Formats: sequence, structure tokens, C-alpha cells
Amino acid sequence: MLILDIWIDFVNLRSETYAENSRIPTMEVGTAKKDAYRRDLTINSLFFNINNNSVEDLTGRGIEDLKKGLIVTPLPAKATFLDDPLRVLRAIRLAARFNFTLVEDLKEAASDERVKSELSSKISRERIGHEIDLIMSDKHPVKAMCDIRDLGLFYVVFSFPENSNPPVFDKCDWQCVSHIEAAWNLAYSIGSSVFSSGSGPKLQDEQRRLYLYSALFVPVRNMFYFDKRSKRVPVSSYIIKHSLKLKGSDAETVVNIHAASEKFAELVLLLESSVDVRTLKGKLEDEYLEIPTDSVKRVCAGLILREIKDFWRVALLVSILSYPEAENAADILNKQDELHWRKEKYIRIERAITDLDLDGVWKLKPVLDGKSIMGVMQVKSGGPLIGKWQQRALKWQLAHLNGTRDDCIEWMKQSQSKSKRQKVESST
Repeated sequence: MLILDIWIDFVNLRSETYAENSRIPTMEVGTAKKDAYRRDLTINSLFFNINNNSVEDLTGRGIEDLKKGLIVTPLPAKATFLDDPLRVLRAIRLAARFNFTLVEDLKEAASDERVKSELSSKISRERIGHEIDLIMSDKHPVKAMCDIRDLGLFYVVFSFPENSNPPVFDKCDWQCVSHIEAAWNLAYSIGSSVFSSGSGPKLQDEQRRLYLYSALFVPVRNMFYFDKRSKRVPVSSYIIKHSLKLKGSDAETVVNIHAASEKFAELVLLLESSVDVRTLKGKLEDEYLEIPTDSVKRVCAGLILREIKDFWRVALLVSILSYPEAENAADILNKQDELHWRKEKYIRIERAITDLDLDGVWKLKPVLDGKSIMGVMQVKSGGPLIGKWQQRALKWQLAHLNGTRDDCIEWMKQSQSKSKRQKVESST
């Protein structure tokens, strides 16, 4: 019912019982006290009496636990979790959200092998993924990830494929959580500009969320498995799509961020003059295309940004976090000078890219489309050859900031004529 623009649910007081092999409870009309004790946590068991405007604490612990900042179950924790194992993740999520403490009884129950087994086998991956996604979108995701790791729940929540290559390495869970913690600290030290530049609130939240997933899975970014069609698939994609049942686009974006972060690693060296520009110049050119030396940086950066689009700052941040690779992610956490060095490096590179006038380059309309290129080449159908020329034309456009359509056509004609002459000369 909608009252004063607020949706209100009306439900009767009830008690619940669970069958051994099902997470769907049998509902019965109950008393207020029974209803309070069936709740997952004492802080969620409080009632407000609208007749006398008072809060009723029927477990006798809810108000006190709120004051002390404690996460406690009304009944023994193990029994509560076995009734619905997803309550383990809810407890962790709420502890992180309010910066509350999980009591020892609850932590012991959450670490229990039977509880972990029930969470893995009787709770749908969709429900688990939903809780994790809420955690990633909340105020203190790192605290929750640390609890998941410390309670031995990491591999229950983030299940890996059986045939990963290379196999899951020792203390992978610690490495993953250390990376998300380092990523959080790095982003926090830089400020909100990492996710806010030129984008709306919805995209900012999406960038932040997928940045955290990308950081979490940095240690496994080079691990793959073969699916049923013998297709080589990144393990991070498997975890997001199958273990957490999140959107396929989320998995694709995380994989793209990892790929772009590796490309950024080489670009960072170029922008900081740590690598010979001629090395990358040679990779960009071919017999038809020559890139001016002073445009190599812009072309390299522009190609990366056109691939990763709005997430380029996220990919750059992941790259700065990952390269040069620290011996252990904990080094970034424990050494303030290391964190400061990476922060300053991100700021320098981000400024260098924006100074190249590349922010938004993925929206740049190609100066020549496929049809125009076919006209210049006097061919009636497309194909791989036209695709190659489209890529060359894009590089030319990035290299010649003020180049016009006619300029590009003239370059195409000249480079084709030059190539033909060279082929004739080499054959005589």
C-alpha cells in the first residue's frame, strides 16, 4: 500500500520452520516474540508499536547490540545459519555497512564446515551474487571481503572452475583480498575524481563497483579454463557469470579492464619517457602508414581509450596498482611511500592523457567510414582489406588532430601510389 508516497507492506506475525533439504520455510501465524526470534539478527528484530510510539525489543538484546555495534543472532548462530545459510553473508554485509563487530559465536558458526557446505549447496548462486553485489556497492566493501576471507568463505562465495590453468595457487584468497584493499586505499587517496570525471551518478557507481571486482581478480587475471565448447575463457569471467550469476556485461567489462590495464603499462612507460618511442612507432606503422614521432603517444593512448571507453580511468588505476608488480599486494598496503608513489603516478598519467585531448575520443566519428574507403580504393565490396584500411585511417586521424576528410583521402591515395612504386622497384 502506498501511504504518503511510501510503500508499506502489511504482514502478519509469523514463525518459520525449515525442512532439512529446502531453504523455503513453512510459515505459521506466530506471536510477536516468535517473530522477533526468527529474525536473522537482533538489530533486525525490533518492533515499533504505533499505538504508544515505543520501540519493543522482544529479544532483550536488539537495542543494546545497536548501542554496542554488535552483530548477533537472536538464537544460537549455527542453528540460525543452518535455517538459511545466506544469513552468513547478510551478517557480514551489515557488519561492514555499519562498521559493527561480528561476535565470536557468530564467527565460529560462519566458519563451521557444515554451514559452509549448506551455503554452497542449498543457496542459489543468484542469491549469493546479489549479496556480494550489494557489498561491492556499499560503504565498506573491503571490511566485508576481509571477513569473507578470514571466515574461510572465499572459495565458497567465489567458486573457481575445476580445470583452471594454471591451477589456483596457494593463498589466492589472501592475494585477491589484499588487492581489493590496496585498490580501495589507492582510489580513496586520489579522491572522487577517479569515478566522477564527466559522468553521471549511475555511471560513477558502476565504475566504482566494477573497479572493485577488477581489483579483486587481478591475481587471477592470467588464469583461464576451457568451457564446454573448448573455448578459452578467463577465470574472472567464470566467477562473475557462473559463480555470482551477475550480468555477462559485468564479466566482459572486468576482462576488458584487465586487458586495457596491461596495454596501459606499456603506455605509462612511453608517457614517462622510460621506453624508446621508436619501439612503439614501429608497432603502429606498416608499408602504407607512417606516424609522426611526436604523435606516437597520442595514437597509442587513443587506441586504448577507444577500446575501454568510459572505464579508461578505472583501467589506468588498475594498471598503476598492478605495474610494476609489487612482490605482494600487502607491500602497497603497509608502505605509505609505495601508496603515495602510485597515487602520484596515476595523477601524472591521467593528466598527460587529458592534455593530449583524448578524454571522450571513443565518441570521435571516423573521418572516413568503410563506404568512403571503398570509394577511394575503387572496390565494390568490403572485407578484411577494408577493415585494415579503416584501422589505418583511425591511426592517421589520431595522429593528425586537425586533419580533414580530404586530407585523409589524399594520404590514402599517396600511400597506395607509394606502395605500388616500391613494389615495382623491388621486382625490377
